[in-house]
This record gives sequence, structure tokens and C-alpha cells, in this order.
Amino acid sequence: MSIRLRLTVWYSALLAFTLFVFGISIYAFVDYNMYSDIKNRLKHQMSQIRVETKVDLNGKMYIGLTQSLGSSNSFEELYIQIYNYTSNEYGFSENLQDLRMKFPFPASPKDVVEGFKRLNVSGNEFYVYQKPIDMNGEVVALIQVGAYTGDHAAFFKLLRTILIFASMVTVVIAFSLGLFLAQKSLRPIENIIRATNRVQKGADLSVRIPREGPPEDEIGQLTETINSMLGRMETFYNELDDAYRAQRRFVSDASHELRTPLTTIRGNVDLLEKMRSTKNTNELLLSKDEREQMSEEALRDIGDEARRMSNLVNDMLSLARADAGYKVEKEVVEVKGLIEEVVRRAQFLPRTSDWIFEENEELSNKFVRGNKDYLQQMLFIFIENAFKYTPSGSVELIAVVQDDQLGLRIKDSGIGMDEHEVPHIFERFYRADVSRGITSGTGLGLSIAKWIIDEHGGSVEVMTQPGEGTTFIVWLPLVHIPDEWIKEPTEVGNVESDEGH
Repeated sequence: MSIRLRLTVWYSALLAFTLFVFGISIYAFVDYNMYSDIKNRLKHQMSQIRVETKVDLNGKMYIGLTQSLGSSNSFEELYIQIYNYTSNEYGFSENLQDLRMKFPFPASPKDVVEGFKRLNVSGNEFYVYQKPIDMNGEVVALIQVGAYTGDHAAFFKLLRTILIFASMVTVVIAFSLGLFLAQKSLRPIENIIRATNRVQKGADLSVRIPREGPPEDEIGQLTETINSMLGRMETFYNELDDAYRAQRRFVSDASHELRTPLTTIRGNVDLLEKMRSTKNTNELLLSKDEREQMSEEALRDIGDEARRMSNLVNDMLSLARADAGYKVEKEVVEVKGLIEEVVRRAQFLPRTSDWIFEENEELSNKFVRGNKDYLQQMLFIFIENAFKYTPSGSVELIAVVQDDQLGLRIKDSGIGMDEHEVPHIFERFYRADVSRGITSGTGLGLSIAKWIIDEHGGSVEVMTQPGEGTTFIVWLPLVHIPDEWIKEPTEVGNVESDEGH
């Protein structure tokens, strides 16, 4: 049974019970009031009757009734009967005698009880008050005073019919109306069921349940809660789908990137094996010097491709840790020392352009909260990237302090990029174009740099123009260190402080 039908049945049953109690109460109230008046009249008439008894010479008892003055009118409206148990004789009032009726009475005088009774005599309804007549402690006669209540009985029959019919009609109408209202009230729940079924079948996770009625009621709150849950499910599913697509793309790109160096290594190894074979040496028709030169070139190619594979695997491991939710261990790092070490080591990187660094006194006593090794790796990625794509010209590193933020600007005068390529440069294995693709690299460096920046709560800006170079600006939040702590540099790494915004 559905909730809608169950609610309607319960509501209708409660209403039917209420109408039943209400009808019984009305019926009893009317019955009490109408028959109370008759009772009072009957008692009054009984009090006006005087009983006279006579005994003849044979010992036969005669019982007679007399009426008090002023009660004749009342007697005309009532019916009186007296029964003599000693002589088994009846006495009737004229009106009862005219009707040729007699009230039923107990067969034994021992069963006579004073009180009121409703009697049906030949299809006529009477309300009778009976009273025994005692003599010497024994019941010798029974007086019965009755009033005709046929009209009352007809009225109560009609009243019962009206109450029953009205109650049934009311229950039917209430059931139909309750079913309609329950259906209307529960329509949002049906919408919820349909929406959740669509979600269960995986048809559309963007389905939202339309809100009906005020949002503060229970169904409105349920709708809002389920819509929020569906939104979170959709977001989670989209993120999972994006991650799955990214994983597939990552595996595909990684396979492609690994295939090239492996093919090169395998080809050079085959060449070396072929050159070392006595049988195949004569077929090559090469001199000893030429074979040595080719061997050196093959070994050099193998070494270069092995290093490239090593770098690629290391980069892939770094990104795998990032995907697994790896958290960088952080401590307070002094900015000036970090940058000076990067500048010193960067001048030894392979390059064909000038390396420029502008010192900034504002860097003194400035600190960031992070991992020194990862921060250096991030800077080297940008610097190496600038060297690769700047055949001539210069690469410049500038550090600035602005509003509790450390800005690291790496600017080159290289080949630059098109504006539409900028949103993709931090994607894995992405290279800007063919002209940039001729430069060796794994295509993972900028992805790793972006992950390091995100782990340190920073941001990166990119400005580029084709043929004019590219500028990366990395912003990192500074932390505030009390002056008395700065005097003890050995403890700086253990300082806990709030990050700047």
C-alpha cells in the first residue's frame, strides 16, 4: 500500500470514528432531552393517582384508582393500566380501552420492578412508567402509566438515517478529497523518486528536482537536501571522469614518450651488436675509425635517451605522488638564501643565452613556509624551460615583495607562445607548437611546477607574445617572523607562524 493511500485510509478511518462518536453523542443527547420530558410527565401523573382497595365478603380484593383534582387533561394524554395479581383482572383508562390494547407486564409479581420501559404494543411505541402496589409486604397489583411515542420513534428513525447517510457521504467525500490532497502533497516525493531513478540508471546526473511549495517545509527541505546531494554526486562524478580521462591520456602520452627513447636505444644496441659481429663487419665495408666513430655516436645516443627516460620516469613519479594526494612537508624557508642558491646553480645549466639576476634588498629577513627542495625544483623548471626556448638573448630572474606576497618573475626573450596556447601549458605532455617541440623535454615540467605552486598556496601568471618571449610570475605567501627569532637562524626551520595573504 502506498503512503498516499495509507494516509488517506488512516485519515478517513479517523474521520469515520469521529463522525460515529459525534453521531452517537447527538443521538443520545436528543433522546435524553425528549424522553426526559416524557419521564417527568409520567412521574407527575403517577403521583396524582390514588389507589383504593376493597375486600368483599368472599375475600376478593378490588383495586380502584382515583385522580387528583386538576389532572384530567394530563390523564387524557396518557394511558393507564392496572393489573390485579390476586384476581388476574385488568383495569384500563378509557383511551387505552378504546385502542383495545394492553401493556405487557411481568407474569410473576416477584419480577415487578418500578421504572421506565419502552414497549411496542401492536406496532405502536409507548413509553411506560410502572409501579407495583404493595400490601402487607407483597405485590398485589401493578400500575402502568404510558405515553404514546410513535412520533418520537419515527423521528429517531429518521435521525438515525440522516446521521448514517450523512456520515457515509462525508467519509466518501473526505476519502476522495484526502486522496487528492495526499497526491498533491506527495507529488514532490514522486518527482524525487523519478529523479533518483534516472540518476540510478545513470542517464543524467545533472537532473535537479523542481521545488514545489515553500522551501521551509519538510518536503522543501528534503528536495533541497537531495538536490545538494545530486550536485555533489555530479561534481564528484565529473571529477572522477576527468581524472579517468586524464589518466588514460597520461598513460597514452607516457607510452608514446617512452616508446621513442626505447626505440632509439634498441636501434643503437642492434647497430653495436651488428658492428661487433665478425660476419657482418665485412658486409658493412667500414674502416676501423668509422666503426669507432659510429660506436661512440651510438653510445652517446643511448646515454642521452637513457637520461631522458630517467628524467621522464622521475617526473612521472612526482606527478603520481601528486595524484595520490601527497602532501609536501613544509618549514619556514629564508627567501634570500633560497634564491641565491638557485641563481648560483642556474649559471651552470646548459644555455646559449645570458643569465641575469637583479638583487633586491627587500628580500632580507623575508620567509616563506614551504619545502626548500621543491621550491628550488619549481624555479629550476621555469629557468630550464626559459633556457631551452631562448636560443639567443637573455633569461632574467627578479624577486619582489608586494602586500605580504613574494613575487618571482622569470622572464626570457625567446620564441614566446600564442595566446590561445597559454591555458594548456600546464597540462601533462603538452608542448606549445612544432617549433617549440623540437626542443628536448618530457612535457611534464610545467605540470610539476604548477603542482608545487598549488601545494605552497601560491599562484602563477603567464604573459607571452610570439617572438617576444615569455614571462612567468610566481606568487607565494610570506610568513612573519619576530625579530628576536631571526637572530637564531638555526631554529628558523622550526618556527610556526601565520601565512600572509
